[in-house]
Amino acid sequence: MSCGAQVLAPTGTLRAVFLQTNPVQGRVDPKTGAVSGPAADLTRELGRRLGVPVSIVGVPGARALIDSVKNHAADIGFLAFDPTRATEVDFSQVYALSWSSYIVPVNSPLHTVDDADRARIRIGASSGDSPEIYLSKNLKNAELKRYASPPDGDVLKMLASGEIDVWAANRQRLSEMAASDPKLRVLSGNYTAVRQAIVVPKGDRAGLDAINRFLDTARAAGLIKTAIDRAGLAGSVDAAPAQ
Repeated sequence: MSCGAQVLAPTGTLRAVFLQTNPVQGRVDPKTGAVSGPAADLTRELGRRLGVPVSIVGVPGARALIDSVKNHAADIGFLAFDPTRATEVDFSQVYALSWSSYIVPVNSPLHTVDDADRARIRIGASSGDSPEIYLSKNLKNAELKRYASPPDGDVLKMLASGEIDVWAANRQRLSEMAASDPKLRVLSGNYTAVRQAIVVPKGDRAGLDAINRFLDTARAAGLIKTAIDRAGLAGSVDAAPAQ
């Protein structure tokens, strides 16, 4: 086993986790279980360079992902950067930026993201996800309602029933929801760019350095942009290391 493999894949397999409900990171084919998307492409390329097999598993939320990495059930995880999360795991440089927006019923009086931050507007978001973290700090007038990672079907029901006026998520997920239901539309504009990164156990300096070197070479070779383009992601772009 190479030195890099000993650092990043001590079990002999590079074990990666990503958020299974976030298409910006990856997708799981419901029939075959095959994983695709940037998380899969980057993990497989890293495994190829290390000379080890890979395991790529979707987990239900940020808490489960962080715990997997902290408890060494996974070697790396794909997760948006936030300072509150950095107290538990160490983040690599940002490899992609993913825009976040809102979805509303097609007949909603709201048209832009700025329209949503008004009194008596109820904005739903998944607890612990990047949009919820950002909005909890930045909303001034609207009410933020938190939910435990509901599936798209439940979000549609909440919007249709009027339980919430708006749902917050990354633009890719929202675009797919709107494409599947003509009674929905995505608002114009974005309220934040989520910084996608890779995490390793807290204090694993050697592992973090190895991941950052890999991302540098992957970016230079165009692999990050290719992974984003192959996944057809709306509102996601390769990010410069300084982001």
